[in-house]
Amino acid sequence: MTNSTSTTSTTPAGTGRAGRREWTALGVLMLPLLLVSMDVSVLYFAIPAISADLEPSGTQQLWIFDIYAFVLAGLLMTMGSLGDRVGRRRLLLIGAAAFGAASLVAAYANSAETLIAARAVLGIGGATLMPSTMAIVRTLFTDPGQRAKAIGIWTGVMTAGIALGSVLSGVLVEFFWWGSVFLVNLPAMALLLVLGPVLLPESKNPAPGRFDLISVPLSMAAVLPVVYGLKEIPSEGAHPLYVVSITVGLLFAVLFVRRQRTAASPMISPALFRGRGFAPAVALNLVSAFAMMGSAYFTTQYLQSVLGRSALEAALWALLPSVPIGMAAPLATSLVQRGVDRAYVVTAGFAIGAAGYALLALAGTDSLWLVLAACGVLSSGAVMVISQLTDLALGAAPPEQAGAASSLLETGSEFGGALGMAVLGSIGTAVYRHEMPASAPAAAHETLGGALAVAAHLPGRTGQTLTAAAREAFTSGMQGAAIAGTAILALAALGAATTLRRVRGGETAPEGAAETVEALV
Repeated sequence: MTNSTSTTSTTPAGTGRAGRREWTALGVLMLPLLLVSMDVSVLYFAIPAISADLEPSGTQQLWIFDIYAFVLAGLLMTMGSLGDRVGRRRLLLIGAAAFGAASLVAAYANSAETLIAARAVLGIGGATLMPSTMAIVRTLFTDPGQRAKAIGIWTGVMTAGIALGSVLSGVLVEFFWWGSVFLVNLPAMALLLVLGPVLLPESKNPAPGRFDLISVPLSMAAVLPVVYGLKEIPSEGAHPLYVVSITVGLLFAVLFVRRQRTAASPMISPALFRGRGFAPAVALNLVSAFAMMGSAYFTTQYLQSVLGRSALEAALWALLPSVPIGMAAPLATSLVQRGVDRAYVVTAGFAIGAAGYALLALAGTDSLWLVLAACGVLSSGAVMVISQLTDLALGAAPPEQAGAASSLLETGSEFGGALGMAVLGSIGTAVYRHEMPASAPAAAHETLGGALAVAAHLPGRTGQTLTAAAREAFTSGMQGAAIAGTAILALAALGAATTLRRVRGGETAPEGAAETVEALV
């Protein structure tokens, strides 16, 4: 076992099975991961209180909500590569300190500008924490079976954090003030700063080369415009601004890839894709994120605007599917360890997710339990996929590049989630507008929320009729998007069965295959 205070370790923590110390360290690592994933959704119920207190403009309110995710997505690759160079534990602790300090500033912010700045720093901290935790898991657990279990726990905690964030936000705002949603970060970050140097081994690339500064702005210019455009399209439509934003991002992505292929010391080494299974794992992981976020776009609105639940009630109902979701990753890991081919497990995960979307396609305007069941089935399948593909990708990547490999997986997830909301959201919006009566007011044709706002100002039966029509139209849009999601996940299942057969994490692709992947990348 490598000494926990070492700063020059370049290999995993050991060659044998992990013991109590490593599993305790994993528990410590899960605290920042849980909080970072919770921060994606923790403002859902705090925004009204923040708006009343700080009185932000409409644009400022959007930035308060979105700046965290934008900064996080834009810096993941940079921070993953930086951790491989300066040490993953060191970067994790620096990120934890920044995250804690920014949480304190955000909690007591007295202006919208201060809160936006604090949320941006939280995004920077989050970008250091997420790839660092995954890379350190790769360092702590060198036994393939134990690593698979640890990654299953990592996946479950990350998924749970997104679901718990909104509920925790509602409870804290109900009994305290909006700043309390940020203060809950402080004890966990303090614990990490105290126990991290004792329990976590340091590891980094022994020969990383110079850090490629040019790749930093290129990666951000590639990621941020695409994520921004994809996030806006579902609610605003395919406005030329968003199409141009995506196009500009893709052009910078081409420049970024060219830079990685020609730089003497690239931020993301093309050699990563020589690991057999790494490229398909990244691509299929993107599809699983597509499925989860694409469905969430509809189900959150369905619970509140179609069924009429309050925001907190909707969040509490949404916790029910977490029960089967929590069992999905351990089940997938157990199947693989019992000798079931990973390709079959991933294929089954996509098939289960497709079944979840098929259930969602059957929902009507009063189908609470069916929608919750669909969410549970769909997300369980996605979590099975994510846990196995994460293990496959980390096993295929060289240990000295674990941070870069982790950041690629997570950046792919960000793209996949934004793409899921854009594609399925656009399908749902198109069906909604087609199904709305031609006589309905123009504002009611845009969104369900707009229709309900208009209906609230109409007299008696007229308002009720518009409300019912809008809810029917939205449900039809959700059904159309679910049918598309079913088809996409069925194709993903076929792709997984084809590309992952006989793949084992850590094997190296044949020379010709590696050259082909590098040429494509």
